[in-house]
Amino acid sequence: MNKLTRRPEGVRGWITLIALAIFITAAPARGQELSLQAVVTPSTVIVKDGQPVTFAIHGFIEFRSLAEVFPYVEAQTRRWKGIVSEEGRQQLARQLLREGIESRVISMADERPLQALVTHTSEELRQAIARVKEPVPAGYAEAFLAVQEKWKHSLNCWSASPVIVGRVLSNWYPIEKGIRLHGVVYDSTEHFWQAVKYHPDTTIGELGELLILLQGKNWSAWLKRLDGDPKIYLPNAYAVEFLRYNLKTERLKWFVEELTRHGLKPADHVRVVQQRGEIAFRFSAFDEKALWGDLADLLHMVYLFSPADDLVRKALAEEHFDGIYLDGRKMGFISEEFRAEMLEIWKVKFLEMPRFREVISGIPTEIRLEHFLNDGDSPDIPIPVYVGYLNRIREMARQKKGN
Repeated sequence: MNKLTRRPEGVRGWITLIALAIFITAAPARGQELSLQAVVTPSTVIVKDGQPVTFAIHGFIEFRSLAEVFPYVEAQTRRWKGIVSEEGRQQLARQLLREGIESRVISMADERPLQALVTHTSEELRQAIARVKEPVPAGYAEAFLAVQEKWKHSLNCWSASPVIVGRVLSNWYPIEKGIRLHGVVYDSTEHFWQAVKYHPDTTIGELGELLILLQGKNWSAWLKRLDGDPKIYLPNAYAVEFLRYNLKTERLKWFVEELTRHGLKPADHVRVVQQRGEIAFRFSAFDEKALWGDLADLLHMVYLFSPADDLVRKALAEEHFDGIYLDGRKMGFISEEFRAEMLEIWKVKFLEMPRFREVISGIPTEIRLEHFLNDGDSPDIPIPVYVGYLNRIREMARQKKGN
């Protein structure tokens, strides 16, 4: 057993290693350090390479400063007055404020805010917030303290993590020899996860026809229906904002341009082209998410959120975007059964492949594995579910290593 998993000083060493990696990766030139006071001051606009570092709520609603978040939170709570209970609206306000603060701190573009937060004590954070002269909403200090406590003991597992093991634990991590899942080899687990969202029979030509169909519809009334119903919007806010962004004309045209750019033929089968063929890494993990993943999610969610008699919905059903088809099974796109498939593919990567098992099993359980991407969630596997699986597979790998 690795001594780091047995002794408290080993855990402290791991935390120090993570903090050091963040510092080395993110440390700016002298005179450009970001102070804790600047991080907690609402009006601060963090600048990197001459550009504001934006952050988001629900992945797509972007802000430049926390001061811009406050009126958004207030507007959202007013929006549901008389429809949602007072307690529910207060809970929503706390949730949105926390999301804004965490997205500000856990930036995908600049690690200085996180560096400032985790290298100070909770008392120093309290004092910094107490010195803020600008108006702040109720719960501001509590939200900051909660974010600090979480990230002093967490490792963000994503493809550009400053900590190498954080990158390895990402689905985007390229596997040189490939990974065999359900009888087929893929370049990464991300390649499988996105490819499987397309029916085996679906072709590039059929995708193109669906995109033409989507471009021919005015989506304003369709989106307004989702926006105006709290039973739809509140539990599916990320999904609705994702749809709003991806149903824009320019975004739909981008999908078409990307399919053309990759030189794909109309008769090519979409799932097959994402599998490992004669040439490894035909598509990068970024391509898998930004092109294949976003396009599949868009088509599946338009089907799910459309009325039964909608013509676009019927066309999507004909091309099998009414579910996930795998090994003769049909699973709901937003279903526990499909989400559980993530754990199954991780069993291959982290339990059957020794080098990945070594990485994940060596991380002390006192450090929680997290996956936070600018507060972007996911309708196919929500981040809390993803994180739960990630920590669960770590324990399974540790148990297998100990046998």
